[in-house]
Amino acid sequence: MAANITAALAGNPNSGKTTMFNALTGSRQRVGNYPGITVERKEGSYRNNGLEVQIIDLPGTYSLTAYSLEELVARQVLVEERPDVVVHIVDATALERSLYLAVQFLELGVPLVLALNMMDEVKKKGIRINTARLSQLLQVPVVETVARQGRGKDQLMQAAVDQARQAGSGWKPLEISYGPHIDRVLGQMTARIEAAGFLTDRYPARWIALKYLEGDEKILEDGRRVGSLSEELEQMAAKAAELCEKHFHTYPEAIITDYRYGYINSILKQGVMVVEARPSFDQSDQLDKVLTHKVLGPLIMFGILYGIFQLTFTLGEYPMGWLEAFFGWLGDTFTRILPEGLLRSLVVSGIIDGVGSVMGFVPLILIMFLLVTFLEDLGYMARVAYMLDRVFRLFGLHGASVMPFIISGGLPGGCAVPGVMAARTLRSPRERLATIITAPFQVCGAKIPVFILLVGAFFKQNQALVMFWITLGAWAAALLVSRLLRWTVIRGAPTPFVMELPPYRLPTLRGVLTHTWERTWQYIKKAGTVILAIAILLWAAMTFPQLPAGQVAQFQQEKQVTAQAVAETAARFGLSEAEKEKLLREKLAAIDARQGEAALRHSLAGRLGQAIAPVMSWAGFNWQTNIALIGGFAAKEVIVATLGTAYSLGEVDPEEAGGLAARIAADPHWTTPAILALIIFVLLYAPCFVTVVAMARESSWKWAAFSLIFNTVLAYGLAVLVYQVGSRL
Repeated sequence: MAANITAALAGNPNSGKTTMFNALTGSRQRVGNYPGITVERKEGSYRNNGLEVQIIDLPGTYSLTAYSLEELVARQVLVEERPDVVVHIVDATALERSLYLAVQFLELGVPLVLALNMMDEVKKKGIRINTARLSQLLQVPVVETVARQGRGKDQLMQAAVDQARQAGSGWKPLEISYGPHIDRVLGQMTARIEAAGFLTDRYPARWIALKYLEGDEKILEDGRRVGSLSEELEQMAAKAAELCEKHFHTYPEAIITDYRYGYINSILKQGVMVVEARPSFDQSDQLDKVLTHKVLGPLIMFGILYGIFQLTFTLGEYPMGWLEAFFGWLGDTFTRILPEGLLRSLVVSGIIDGVGSVMGFVPLILIMFLLVTFLEDLGYMARVAYMLDRVFRLFGLHGASVMPFIISGGLPGGCAVPGVMAARTLRSPRERLATIITAPFQVCGAKIPVFILLVGAFFKQNQALVMFWITLGAWAAALLVSRLLRWTVIRGAPTPFVMELPPYRLPTLRGVLTHTWERTWQYIKKAGTVILAIAILLWAAMTFPQLPAGQVAQFQQEKQVTAQAVAETAARFGLSEAEKEKLLREKLAAIDARQGEAALRHSLAGRLGQAIAPVMSWAGFNWQTNIALIGGFAAKEVIVATLGTAYSLGEVDPEEAGGLAARIAADPHWTTPAILALIIFVLLYAPCFVTVVAMARESSWKWAAFSLIFNTVLAYGLAVLVYQVGSRL
């Protein structure tokens, strides 16, 4: 077996790299983060016909110059972990652009294998690619693949293993001419770097010189730490920039880019790519005439968004009911099995009612993730970004801000953590900062259970419509707040927006199901770990300290008096035994509910909820809701878990009121203005703790703290306004 062979899987975004990674590794995957960096790291293994390859999935990138954190991470993996071979997944429908990254790999000198992906699309476009000729000219193996069908994956891995064995540990950098002016200074800088051994333990000397000419910040930073030669190299790069501006009215990086593309064109013109002389029908272009139309495009987009909610609630109603019934049965079972006391309270009220209330939404979450994943894999989400670019520019944002918003939950079910991280693609620090602060306003997967609970309890006849308006409200809030921030604390000029629209591709069933399950499993895992731990802590806070013995004795005495009174009433009116039992249960349940409420008020959480009640009552929130909202600072799903525990321990009897939605709906405190205020507050108030950490890493703790305070104050102000005005209408 070809053991100990490590392959790095690289490629541009939308090239099919992730699809190929899933096809190669199947279930043999591990997901984590790069050490000290909030960028997802995926690793997996490929095994077939005696071959075994360990695969690292690099972040999608267009370049090896460290413009973004993804590009920096991809480069660091190559130079620090030194994989045996790089497998570059190339979008063969845009071969010239895709080979730009391949040329940079070759200049770095890494052993390379090209996978010409989407070859089925290439043939549909009437394009013929001579892969053997391309392999000969670039002197690297080239394999044709169709990642979504798994075609060519075995040949690709065989080529990767062969290339790794042939290359050994030696890297052979490609040298391209960049014209007399650049070549002259490049040669001088390379000679100085080689003589001093400056960073050459990690990078080729000529490649280091190129990065100085391109102004690569990471290389400059590393060089300054190494020695004084860095200052000399920076001066040489500055002089080269002056000459380029004087003679060509441009800068070295632009010249280097032009010559790289010139090198690629010279390769392609040598019989590599031929466009057949026949009429070709580009399905993507035809569809875009309708789906990105100035008028029809937005209408279709809103229709698709509404359709997602309608399908989610229609299809998810029954499985959600089954899960609710299951957790109800589970709670009843443990109530019968366990003796009355703290253990039963912990298991039933803390764990089953807390975590079960969150887990009950899994069917709806799964359906929503399934629909959104289908749209992403189809290529429609890039069209949404394209259509929203003009709107975003009006609000001081960048077209590239659309994807962080969508990932955060612009189409519900996302997560603010990767959404915040996705803002790295924005070059302008100010636009990136505005995006980071407002992206958490979107309807992330953690908020969905809260909104589904409230909508199901109070707007049962119009659930899809209300969720649709909540989502639009999130977008409106994010845009308006961004405009406010860009006018005040984050001023700065806008930057131009350029993006590539990938072709429409019908997703594979396996790919959609795999991505859907990955997202759903993350939700389930969070409910079974983080939410479980927080639910237990909150149960403890809502249970201790317990009622004084004297007060408990008073409730017990009241129950005895009630039992005697019911017996006398039954005898006086001649009630049957069944009628007597029913009356006694009702009377005792009312006393239990009052005792539960008294105990909850006496607990630590109850005292805290009551302490902030004078302030929160302006927004229409009762003290039980205050407890849930405090828990929501840790994770928004905790709001549902806390309400489940509070209404289980507190004032509504679970057996009489049914599920959590029914218990909340039965609480006379909740008027329409109060519910609307709560929805607005949950939508906008402070991001969860994990998101705050991500924001601090992507910007600074100062801006993360600003977001925590600003978002909460904004949410409270709007909630108060809605409740106070609504209560007076």
